[in-house]
Amino acid sequence: MQTKLARIAELAKAKPNESFTSLYHLLNEELLMQCHRELDGAKATGVDEVTQDEYEENAEENIRNLVERLTKKQYHPQPVRRVYIPKDANSKRPLGIPSYEDKIVQLGLNKILQAIYEQDFLDMSYGFRPNRGCHDALRALNRALEFGRTSYVVDADIHSFFTNVDHEWLMKFLELRVSDPNIHRLIRRFLKAGVMENGVWESTEAGTPQGSILSPLLSNVYLHYALDLWFEVAVKRACRGEAHIVRYADDYVCCFQYKDDAERFYQALLPRLAKFQLSIAEEKTKIVEFGRFAAENRKRRG
Repeated sequence: MQTKLARIAELAKAKPNESFTSLYHLLNEELLMQCHRELDGAKATGVDEVTQDEYEENAEENIRNLVERLTKKQYHPQPVRRVYIPKDANSKRPLGIPSYEDKIVQLGLNKILQAIYEQDFLDMSYGFRPNRGCHDALRALNRALEFGRTSYVVDADIHSFFTNVDHEWLMKFLELRVSDPNIHRLIRRFLKAGVMENGVWESTEAGTPQGSILSPLLSNVYLHYALDLWFEVAVKRACRGEAHIVRYADDYVCCFQYKDDAERFYQALLPRLAKFQLSIAEEKTKIVEFGRFAAENRKRRG
C-alpha cells in the first residue's frame, strides 16, 4: 500500500495538471486495517460510542464488512457528535467527533488525498501537513520580518472558516485533481452526514467539522485555491515591492514592503473571500507598521 501511495505521489508531482480517475479501489482491507491500527484508541467516541477495543474484538470481520459496504456504495457515515472545548476565557470551540468506523475511512481517504495534494500545496502553507508545524510557520514569518523588506503586516482573520466552507466550491476544487466519482460521492456523504447534539440531528449544508480527520486536508485544499495560489500568482505580481504570506490552517499573516501594496491587498481580499462564501472578522483584522524598518521609518517621520 505504501508503494501504491508513493506511486500516486510521484505521478501527482510529475503531472501537476493530471486528474486522478481511479482511486476508490485503494480503500481496501489492507489500507483500512492499517488505519485501524494507527488510530488512537484513547480518543473520544462518536454517536455510536464504539471504542477501538470493541472494534478490535472482530477486527478482520469488521474491516471485511466495511470494505464490502464501500464497494457496494452502501456505506453511509454517521453524524458527528458535537462537543465543545474552551477557545479562550469567554468562548468555546465546537468539535465534531466521528464514529470509530468513520474515523477509519476518513484516515484511509486522507492518506490517498494527501499523496496527491502534498505535491500541490505551496511552501507557505504549514497547518496539518506532514513534517510541518506551528513552529515552522513562526520561523518562516520571522525570516520575512527580519531578513525581508517587510514594513507592513496584514493580519486578517477569516470569520468562522470551518463552519462556512462552501461544499460546492470545495467539490469544484477537488475535481481539478480527483475525478473519481466514487471518491466524490464518499466525500459528499461525509460533508452531509450532519451533527448530533443532545440527541438532536442537525443538517450540514456548509462547513467541515473541526475534529474530523479529513477536515484539515479539505480545508487546506479550499484555501490553496481560494487564497494561496491567488496571493502567489495575482497579488505578488501586482505589488511594486516584496510580499510574503505565511498560513497555518485558516490563520495567515501577509507581509508587504510598501503600505499601498498592503492596502490594495486588503481591499482586494474582501471580494476574493466573498466569492468563496467567506468573510473576514473585521474586529480581528488590521494593517500594522512592523518589521526591521518600522522604527527607522517612524523616527524619520518624527
